[in-house]
Order: sequence, then C-alpha cells, then structure tokens
Amino acid sequence: MAAQVPRLESPKLEWRGVSKRFDGPQVLAALDLAVAPGRSLVIIGGSGQGKSVAIKVALGLIPADSGQVLIDGVDLAHLSQAERHATFARVGMLFQGGALFDSLSVWENVAFRLINAERMARKEAKARAIEVLALVRLGAHVADLYPSELSGGMQKRVGLARAIVGSPEILFFDEPTTGLDPITASAINALIRDRVSSLGCTAVSITHDLASARTIADEIAMLHQGRIIWRGDAHELDSTDNPFVREFVDGRANGPINPDA
Repeated sequence: MAAQVPRLESPKLEWRGVSKRFDGPQVLAALDLAVAPGRSLVIIGGSGQGKSVAIKVALGLIPADSGQVLIDGVDLAHLSQAERHATFARVGMLFQGGALFDSLSVWENVAFRLINAERMARKEAKARAIEVLALVRLGAHVADLYPSELSGGMQKRVGLARAIVGSPEILFFDEPTTGLDPITASAINALIRDRVSSLGCTAVSITHDLASARTIADEIAMLHQGRIIWRGDAHELDSTDNPFVREFVDGRANGPINPDA
C-alpha cells in the first residue's frame, strides 16, 4: 500500500497522480510526490522502479500518460513554448556520467546554456564559466582543457558547474556518484550539499548510493513499483521499521521487494 504522505501547502515541485507505461509495464503508478522550496529530496529504490522516469517526466523529456507535474503550482502541460522555455531556464541538471560534450572545451561545456540559450557573448560567458568552476573547486587552468583530459571526479565537477551556472531554482541529480571512488564520491556529495545550500534551491536526486543519500538529503523517499511507499527525514532512514526500506538499506537477500529470492 502506498504511504500516506501529507500534501505540502506550497510545493516548489510536485508530481500529482503521474502515471507512465512503456509497452506493458507500469513504470509510474499515480505517483504523488511534492518537494518544498529549499529542500533536498533524495529518491531511492531498486533498479526499474521508476526513479529516472520520474525525473525525465518532470524535465519534460518524456510525456506522462496521465497526471500533472507542477512548478510553483503551475501545470507544465498548460504552458506555451515560450513559458516552458522560461520555466526550464530556472532548472539545472547533473546527468549520470556527467554527459559532457567531448568536442567542447570545459568552459564551453559549462557555458553552453549561456551561449546557446541566453546568447551571451563568448568572452563574458567564459568569464562566468571560470567563476563557476571555482565554486566547484576547479582552477581556471582547466577551462581550456577537454573532458577527455579530466578524471572522472573532475568531469562530475564540471557537470555540476554546468548545472548551477544559471543559478537555478530547482536542481536534479541523477546518480551523482556512480563510478567514483569513495573519496571522490564524498567530495562530490559535499560539493552538492554546499552548492544547494548556497543557492537556496530545491533539489531532487536519485541514487543507489546510501552514503550519498544521507549526505545530500533533507528528506528521503522510497519508490517501489511506481509509487512512494515511504518518506521521512534523512536521519530516519536507519531507524524506520518499514520492511521495504529495511530490505533495501540492509541489503537483505529477501523480503517484500524480492519475496522469492
């Protein structure tokens, strides 16, 4: 049974009754989830439970079959193209793996939105990119390098810089520490937490990394079979007796998630 989560009065971002199916499987099943302004929510859950799809629907990358996604109470489906452009200009995204453009230099990756969407002059955009690289603890000397010349951790930092260059109101993080060693992952988590706090923005992350979830989250929600089955403050993750959460967090071989394991 889905957890009964009280509706926030004025959420910054909300999925309201969102469903999505792909050629048979129900990926999202009337998903209800809301995030308050300035809060960092991490969504956990097993593979194939709908975490990435929920973010892609919120970003408008794939359409929902039914339901609504709202930002500041406005249904994205009712916006004109110009209004959608203005709305998503307030959103930043750190993709899994960084998703940098190999053919562009580091500064051009960071300033991609500034140059191509905001039509900022290249000289000004480069200066802004270097400023933002400093915020993720990368020196100006990396600006003219290419992604292939960077370590995995540095690529993640560049991806984070690109996500925050426009001072977004909402940030999405897709598996931000995947493929990183524990020390580098810890540094990325600390940077994410610092940048989210400094910007005062709303953040939504999906991750399998529970250490990351504990670090960057104010709240954690567990998604299972397209529905939220538990939600609580980050510190409650290790004390809840919810059997789904306990199986996932403790890495148990069987339980309600895998009853036949």
